[in-house]
Amino acid sequence: MADKPHRRVLMTTDTVGGVWTYSLELIRAMAPHNVHFYLATMGAAITLRQRQELVALTNVTVYESTYQLEWMDYPWAEVDKAGEWLLELNEQLDPDLIHLNNFCHGQLPWNKPVLMVIHSCVQTWWRAVKGEPAPTGRDYYLSRVREGLRAADLVVAPTQAMLQEAEAVYGTFSEKKVINNGRDPHHFHFGRKEPFIFSMGRVWDEAKNIALLTQVADQVSWPIYIAGDSTHPATGQNKLFKNVHFLGKLSPREIADWLSRASVYVLPAKYEPFGLSVLEAAFSGCALVLGKINSLQEVWDRSAEFVGTDDAEALATTLQKLVHDEFLRNIMACRAVKKAHDYTSQLMAQEYLQAYAALPKSEKAIASGPVEVL
Repeated sequence: MADKPHRRVLMTTDTVGGVWTYSLELIRAMAPHNVHFYLATMGAAITLRQRQELVALTNVTVYESTYQLEWMDYPWAEVDKAGEWLLELNEQLDPDLIHLNNFCHGQLPWNKPVLMVIHSCVQTWWRAVKGEPAPTGRDYYLSRVREGLRAADLVVAPTQAMLQEAEAVYGTFSEKKVINNGRDPHHFHFGRKEPFIFSMGRVWDEAKNIALLTQVADQVSWPIYIAGDSTHPATGQNKLFKNVHFLGKLSPREIADWLSRASVYVLPAKYEPFGLSVLEAAFSGCALVLGKINSLQEVWDRSAEFVGTDDAEALATTLQKLVHDEFLRNIMACRAVKKAHDYTSQLMAQEYLQAYAALPKSEKAIASGPVEVL
């Protein structure tokens, strides 16, 4: 029989983005602390690879759905249906608290303490990428997200920069906390570093700004490999760039292998509330070249080279400097590795345990019976 859980948490997650990686990392790191998660999935069906990741966890019970999320196109009927489903789960499972990784269900009548995490949002994305407020057609999204955020007992963001950007859009949150994301360093390793540059992202993703890297690729001596697609999903247009090799979608193991061999990792992002891929690269001993934005500067400080997100000349110059200067490259890689250990999954779990403990207590007593585990 499994030990009785110290806490039982109903958590929502998005199966189609980085929130999935965050959720599983947190669940895994919470296992030694006897926290059991009821994981409610939305956005898309769980893939075979994701199912294999779940099987390895001992402190989670999964409840699947394919309900659309608020950032998708015309999602509101399904968002509301998802709310009804989540309330049914709450009634059935009677967890100790609710951990939401989306916004629009914060105002539901949970009768439980609610922690909500701002991983990213359409409004702050638009401001960062487009340089202007989101169009008026997004006003309903704005009002629904604001309503959800203001109903939460605690709002969490992965960086102070993300928290400030969100408050600039949605107003000040009464209870808020910064908890950095984390990864388990044991998932990544050093290999023999090879003379190539690595990145991750789709070339049409304006936030990741991979297009800036492809723009300067022919000015860089080393080959550039990108984990991602060059084919646009809507138009089918396939772009080819000199000195750029697109690898398509890689498995986590394949990504770890490429990172272990890459000498330099580049992400000239215009919008990146934390940057899990950057952390993975740092644990793998890569020198980092990043977009000069507040969140990435907050996380990496002097442990990365920063370039303006529209400054192709600066990016090319910085990459060539690292290519030709092995001493500098090694210094920057060592700084990145050292800094990365400020962002482990174990530290993240400790911060969330404190946040859970600080939430207002619900009327129910903490459950004492056994719970199902996968």
